[in-house]
Amino acid sequence: MKKLPSSFYSWTTITGAMMAAVSLFFILFLFLISYLFPSQVSQYLGLFTYIILPVFLVIGLVLIPIGTWRKYKQDKENKVERKDKFPKIDLNDPSQRMVVFIFTLGSLLFILFTALGSYEAFHITESNKFCGTLCHKVMSPEYTTYHQSAHAKVNCVECHVGSGATWYVKSKLSGLRQVYAVLTHTYPTPIATPVHDLRPARETCEQCHWPQKFYNRTLVSKKYFLSDSENSEWDITVLMKTSAKHEAQGLRSGIHWHVNPDVKIEYIPTSFSRDTIALVKFTNLKTGKVTVYRDEAKGYTQQQMDTKDERVMDCMDCHNRPSHNFKSPVQFFDEAMSAGKLDQKLPDLKSTAMGIFYDNNFPTVDSACRYIRSSITDFYKSSYPEVYDSSKVQIENTIAVLQEAYKENIFPEMKADWKAHPNYIGHMETNGCFRCHNGTFKSETGRVISNNCDLCHEIQVQGKPGSIEYAGSKGSLEFKHPVDIGGDWKTTACVECHKSMY
Repeated sequence: MKKLPSSFYSWTTITGAMMAAVSLFFILFLFLISYLFPSQVSQYLGLFTYIILPVFLVIGLVLIPIGTWRKYKQDKENKVERKDKFPKIDLNDPSQRMVVFIFTLGSLLFILFTALGSYEAFHITESNKFCGTLCHKVMSPEYTTYHQSAHAKVNCVECHVGSGATWYVKSKLSGLRQVYAVLTHTYPTPIATPVHDLRPARETCEQCHWPQKFYNRTLVSKKYFLSDSENSEWDITVLMKTSAKHEAQGLRSGIHWHVNPDVKIEYIPTSFSRDTIALVKFTNLKTGKVTVYRDEAKGYTQQQMDTKDERVMDCMDCHNRPSHNFKSPVQFFDEAMSAGKLDQKLPDLKSTAMGIFYDNNFPTVDSACRYIRSSITDFYKSSYPEVYDSSKVQIENTIAVLQEAYKENIFPEMKADWKAHPNYIGHMETNGCFRCHNGTFKSETGRVISNNCDLCHEIQVQGKPGSIEYAGSKGSLEFKHPVDIGGDWKTTACVECHKSMY
């Protein structure tokens, strides 16, 4: 005797019921595993428990009524006699009361588990591990550099999504396209930046970095090391003019004047990466006055500019690598030696290291690490055998430090490094500030966007240890190049030499 309505007995309905039952079993099983062994759970377990398996559960549940409806239609077409067109519910019948009770309880449990599952799925998809480790190879460069950044304790979604349902939905729809690219291996290498559909910085960055409350100027001290036999040290301290001279004047002048709420700066980039700019438009929001600056040196036509979209300048146009900064070999070498991780007494260490990193393109991280070891070892064995014999511990430490620095900043499998992802803060190895402040942007009235160094910083200290110059009462020093190049530094952009010198 059949215990269920005859319309249930179709392969579609049975398949759906089995799919739902098996999915539910595995969901409960994996949930139990994650509860009993929380420290051993990976993001993949949560992905299956709260996202993938519930999809199959829902599909199975949907198949049940579809199969029932199709069986009912088939019976009708085949003129199968049915006593009643619709099922009767009689709660006076004990067996029907049990069916209604089970159905009601099951529905309530399903709604409860759906709510809990949706909540957990939301948190899983918003977690840093989900963003950074689900697609290991693809996101490894971004995830690695993120952990070295000043924003390492800020969740990815706080910058990439922000608050509100609208941008959450947009991010998930964009994520589906990215998942497809990963599954079909159609993702670009490296991942293209900047992200052109990223939420405006004023809705993300400025929730913490409130421009009106970030006024004070800052002293920045750095150590650089020359590529000579002594790895000579060159120290410099600059006063960064992030704001006006006096705190009470706020954003009236200084670097952060660019995001002053009383002004609006728009520009037209001529490339996807925004490393070249054709036009800058400044609007004084208080007076309504508009000033347009064009780069006369490049001579872009109006027709060329009409094909490009204007962009409103915000934090990300200068701070374009706030959490994923791929340091150049010069940067990570100087930082390591400044921190005492490298021995300055090892002769020709910087020039040797720069030759390794700038003169070679390695196919994998492992091949790079092997080459770093063999090159450093062979160099000191052949050029400084006495140093090699007396400093084996320092040389071994040098190899380990350089290998680790390479792993943290250069990712050959994804073709991601400082060249693919330039940092526009500064102007040493990229155009950076000089994209606009190059002295060639001029308005119709003859006003020029200045390239005067003192606009952004003043040098307070510079020179080699033992012969340091101090600004003192003079206010600031004129820049002195560590290597004597005469006055060329006044007429040649830093990037023109520093980008290709190694």
